[in-house]
Parts: sequence; structure tokens; C-alpha cells
Amino acid sequence: MIKRRNVPFSFSAEDSDESEDSFGGFDPFTRAKIRRAAAAAAVAASEGDEAGDGAPAAEEEAKAPLDLDLTDHFLIAMPSMLDPIFGGTVVYLCEHNQNGALGVVINKPTDMTMDVLLDRINLKLEIKPDTPDAMPEVYRRPVMFGGPVQVERGFVLHSTSDQFSSTLQVTDGIALTTSKDVLEAVAHGNGPARVLVSLGCSGWSAGQLEDELGRNGWLTVKADPAIIFELPVEERFTAALALLGIDPVMLSGDAGRA
Repeated sequence: MIKRRNVPFSFSAEDSDESEDSFGGFDPFTRAKIRRAAAAAAVAASEGDEAGDGAPAAEEEAKAPLDLDLTDHFLIAMPSMLDPIFGGTVVYLCEHNQNGALGVVINKPTDMTMDVLLDRINLKLEIKPDTPDAMPEVYRRPVMFGGPVQVERGFVLHSTSDQFSSTLQVTDGIALTTSKDVLEAVAHGNGPARVLVSLGCSGWSAGQLEDELGRNGWLTVKADPAIIFELPVEERFTAALALLGIDPVMLSGDAGRA
């Protein structure tokens, strides 16, 4: 992974930067560095061509299509995945390109529920139930541990009824948002119909995910949004395997490649 941090899993109001549009002040989709690198490569290539050395343009190489694009796929951990963070997990991949991959674990709940998270970032619920049992279901959902990258930051998978300040459109029906405005909408009762909130995300550098797949670390399958948003957390691993026609008892650490 890009970063592994065995730090305490916590999120407090102090972690939130109210001066930033981004929820928790983090936007993983900034392309400024990539654009600057491409521009520098273009200049270098141009200078190389003028010198007659025929050096290929690095940005053209970067645009070459991936042999395997796993955006909008599930990564299902194999039994051989003994990593304490990813063992037994299902990861939804939101982006997979030449620079690496980005996803969110969808079946590893924390002990924090949505109402607690909203309170910690100073968002008041529009609907105030008289009793805990009367609280709308969306506020009682557990917040997921999305992965070991930026564990103090918020990542929101949701249906795409609206666009928010910092949103990556994954498919026509699913987006990933890191800006706080999506949670403001949820708190006010007019947020997306389907929401999964995680603290932290999962990331792979260029070629790293492909290497893990080659070592039988993961099974892959086209994602089903119902598994992400509708099934109880404890059923998501088995349901993801069922998309491949696999029962968990059939798996072994020596299974073939994903």
C-alpha cells in the first residue's frame, strides 16, 4: 500500500479544519502534481527532440491504457492475505489508472456511528429523535475503516443525486466525496439516498496492486452497489464472493490467480 499506519483509529472535532472545503482538509484527487510532472516531461521531450535523440514523451507513455482497469470492482481478500488490516476485507475500487489505485474497505466497521461522527465535526441533526430507537436508520449506520491511508480523514461513498465540492465520479450511480458538504446534507436530512462513510482509504502505487493480484492476494469482480449500501456489514464478504459463484469454505490459500 502507499502508506501503512498502525495508529489509533480516532476522529475528533479537532481533526476537522473548518477553514477548508474538504472534509477533514484532504482531497486525494488533486491533479496539480500530475499536471506539473506531465508539463515538465513535455518540455524535456521537446528539448530531446530538438537535440535529435528521439526521446519518447513521458506523458504519452502515461496515457497508455491499462491492461486491467479495476475501477468499480470489488477486491476480495484471499485467505493468503494475512495482513492484519486487509485480511477478510472487501475493497471497493474508486479509481485505477497508471498512477495507482484508490479504494475504500466496505466491511470493516468502527465503533463509531454516523450520529456520533456528525456530532464530532459539529454538525447538528435536522431530525432530533425522542429516543435512540426513533433515530433514522442512516444516522445509526456504522462508520467504516476505509483503509490505512489518511485514517483521520473522511471519505463518503454515495449515490449521485448531487455534486459536492470535492467529488470523484466513479460510475453513473456512485461517487466518492471528501468534502464536508455531503455530510452537511446528510445531517440536514436531504443528503444522497445511499451513503457509506469511512475514515481512511486504501491506496496502491503504480503497479503495486497488479503485483498483489499476481501473488494471489485478491479476487476481483465487478461491484454490485447493493452490497455496498444495502446489505448488513457482516454479509458483504460472502455476498461479494457469491458474485463469483464462490462459497467461503471453497477458498484456500493456494487458490489460483484472481
